[in-house]
Amino acid sequence: MKEMTPAVSSGSQPLLVAARGGTPSHTPVWFMRQAGRSLPEYRALRQGTAMLDACMDPEMVCEITMQPVRRHGVDGAILFSDIVVPLKAAGVDLDIVAGTGPVVANPVRTFDDVKALPELHAEQVQPVADAIGLLLKELPQDVALIGFAGAPFTLASYLVEGGPSKNHERTKALMHGNPELWHALLARIADVTAAFLHAQLDAGVQAVQLFDSWAGALSERDYREFVLPHSKRVLETITTVPRIHFGVGTGELLPAMREAGADVVGVDWRIPLDVAVERLEKAAPELPKPVVQGNLDPALFFAGFEAVEREVRRIHAEGKAAAGHIFNLGHGVLPDTDPEIITRTVELIHGL
Repeated sequence: MKEMTPAVSSGSQPLLVAARGGTPSHTPVWFMRQAGRSLPEYRALRQGTAMLDACMDPEMVCEITMQPVRRHGVDGAILFSDIVVPLKAAGVDLDIVAGTGPVVANPVRTFDDVKALPELHAEQVQPVADAIGLLLKELPQDVALIGFAGAPFTLASYLVEGGPSKNHERTKALMHGNPELWHALLARIADVTAAFLHAQLDAGVQAVQLFDSWAGALSERDYREFVLPHSKRVLETITTVPRIHFGVGTGELLPAMREAGADVVGVDWRIPLDVAVERLEKAAPELPKPVVQGNLDPALFFAGFEAVEREVRRIHAEGKAAAGHIFNLGHGVLPDTDPEIITRTVELIHGL
């Protein structure tokens, strides 16, 4: 798989400068789920269109991805997509059910189920590549376009459980009860994830983020044995753009997630950024000083701007412990967030 080298110099894009450990003109900021239900323009555009249909409509993907860039002035545009898009595009029978999330018609439980999982080919996600082409024409030159994919463990959890799970009991039972089947499943998913990311890279994204949303459910021992090799397999195929790796509740896993191949380690709100940097440095003193992304608690947007400003200044100061800091939330923008406070937060960060 050939990667396209971005046409725009990273020197003009603060997010890419920070991601590579450089000194940007200002602290770059973007927010997970910045393109979504918090924006009235998003709700109006999405009305009557199913999520997975929206993710495969190039014009809609372009418009939704652009909305927070226009409104908030963020430094990164995250490609509008969903974690299960590559599975659906490959031919897995699943749907996103309102109020529930992704639901898989035929959960994976046997070797035959793994063998039946389809491969993903670039032409199956051509609408995503087309959307990237549209975005590269519309995005300001100083805004980086970030590609999107779910990590093998999180996708495996959906496939094994048949949908979202609080306890991941079937996932953990398969992991420990039949390790051979587990690794066969994750190897298959890693191929799908890598193919999806490379379709985006070939179309011109300038960074990628691998979301391992449910990895925080694991111990470090389990993560290293059952997950790390497969995430590493995906990330090692990407060599020309910064790789951001993020999970929720992964404070104990950060060094291992960096080992998987992260240039930028996403940190949720549960630990301070300077503590995260200390853990990363202690675990791998031979590596360059780490770059981090994060980590404002998204619930703080409901506390009023005075509280947000106090937390932003603290996080900004703690981020100086890293070689580079991309300001973000510790998870995604919550649906009922007032867009105005997001815009004010971006302005505050840019002024620090």
